[in-house]
Amino acid sequence: MSTHGHALPRPARGCGIGLRARHFRHVIEQRPAVDWFEIISENFMDSEGWPAEALRRIAAHYPIVPHGVSLSIGSSDPLDAGYLQRLRRLADEVRAPWVSDHLCWTGIGGHNSHDLLPLPYTAETLAHVVDRAKQVQDVLGRRLLLENPSSYLSFRASTMHEWDFLADLSERADCGLLLDVNNVYVCSRNHGWDAIAYLDALPPDRVGQIHVAGHTDHGTHCIDTHIGPTPSSVWSLYREAIRRFGAVPTLVEWDEEIPDFPVLQQEAERARAVMERDALPEPRAAHAGDGDAVSNAVSNPVGFLVGYEAATS
Repeated sequence: MSTHGHALPRPARGCGIGLRARHFRHVIEQRPAVDWFEIISENFMDSEGWPAEALRRIAAHYPIVPHGVSLSIGSSDPLDAGYLQRLRRLADEVRAPWVSDHLCWTGIGGHNSHDLLPLPYTAETLAHVVDRAKQVQDVLGRRLLLENPSSYLSFRASTMHEWDFLADLSERADCGLLLDVNNVYVCSRNHGWDAIAYLDALPPDRVGQIHVAGHTDHGTHCIDTHIGPTPSSVWSLYREAIRRFGAVPTLVEWDEEIPDFPVLQQEAERARAVMERDALPEPRAAHAGDGDAVSNAVSNPVGFLVGYEAATS
């Protein structure tokens, strides 16, 4: 898959949509007014034929950001060197400004569960994930963003809140955070967390991307199903996130009962309207004395992300 002869896509900014196979031809033929696309890394790392060709054509005109589900950053298994090399190759081919995956583990003993399993939030786990995140970034030559997971149970062994774990992880590993607002809402319902306190604990200069999506509400609990449209409860929390973190690149996820592309485009435009109305020019700093870093992150929301490759290659 080659992008030779095409202009370097701009860093992902504004509002994007998850690229799915049923929309390939629409995007190629119609060139819809979308700022960027996110792809599921594993769907394209070894793809050939039409998927590879479609991605090549789309990447010539839009920024592409790979989002993985198999990194297994929290597993006790060694990092999969072959997987990381294939991911690096994909990221290089689409000139991705960053790569993201989930704060979770997906397998052990070489077995992939194909599920995003939660971690105990302890000092030992934190040190383990910090070390592995650094290794991943060294291989990829670009920033890794780790996404807060959706979860339905918690560990008695945990000694930290999830939000504090993420804040410490991002600072110690010098990585970014992918803030999934829907997951924050789902977990606040499932665990009785304070969603606003969660947002307040995250360092604004580390939040490099945001997800909004739908879920299934069973009354007593919520399931992260990525079925849309995004409910009002998640939009309300998204507004609070934008007020704190500024105009962070935002992606609409919709993976169940996927609608026609114009419906997704309307969701992205709704996110853009919230961003334009509610993003403050300078969100609050995460820590005293961090004003310059936060100001720089707002004026260039992905600056700390896209600068990583030049600093490490």
